[in-house]
Amino acid sequence: MPARVLVVDDDAPVLRMLARSLAAEGFEVEAAADGGAALVAAERSAPDLVVLDVAMPGLDGMVVCRRLRANGVAAGILMLSARDAVADRVAGLEAGADDYLVKPFAMEELVARLDALERRGRDDRDRLGFADLVLDARSRTARRGARDVDLTARESALLELLLRNARVVVRREQALAEIWAEGAVPNVVDRCVTNLRRKLGDPPLIHTVRGVGFILRA
Repeated sequence: MPARVLVVDDDAPVLRMLARSLAAEGFEVEAAADGGAALVAAERSAPDLVVLDVAMPGLDGMVVCRRLRANGVAAGILMLSARDAVADRVAGLEAGADDYLVKPFAMEELVARLDALERRGRDDRDRLGFADLVLDARSRTARRGARDVDLTARESALLELLLRNARVVVRREQALAEIWAEGAVPNVVDRCVTNLRRKLGDPPLIHTVRGVGFILRA
């Protein structure tokens, strides 16, 4: 699945060039011509990455970046600016940007930096935590407190489903559909939960919602 990139620049020719070039590199691109449109687009489409020009009228890139972070946007943010002083780069990073690229730049460098940010974001999304429990969804390794937890592939998949829906009830039917092949009996989920509870230890984190499913709750 291609990374979703929101490109923000008030210079129309530059915006079109960036959008076309990034689309040609395989990104799914959305363009915004000013800071206000960028905030609306980020809330609507939840991009993986944001390419954000600093010098824009109205809401400039620094303000937009701070508002994105205040609104809980976790996307990797790459700022573009002609300002190359150390103080300018520091200001961008302090506003919440992950990277800062000085104009003019080579498109190859922009793409390389976006790829790096996307990999970093993917690694963060694969690391799931709740209370003192941590699961690396990619390597399928878990740890509770200072103790490693040895899980089977199905146990790890069920724990990932619960972690991604923490404090929300996961129905047995959902777990069966997402983790087990057709024909699995419903109580296979209950057996897997029993094993998970035993391996995770006390205090229990997985609670039964009678007749419905299970919920991860401290």
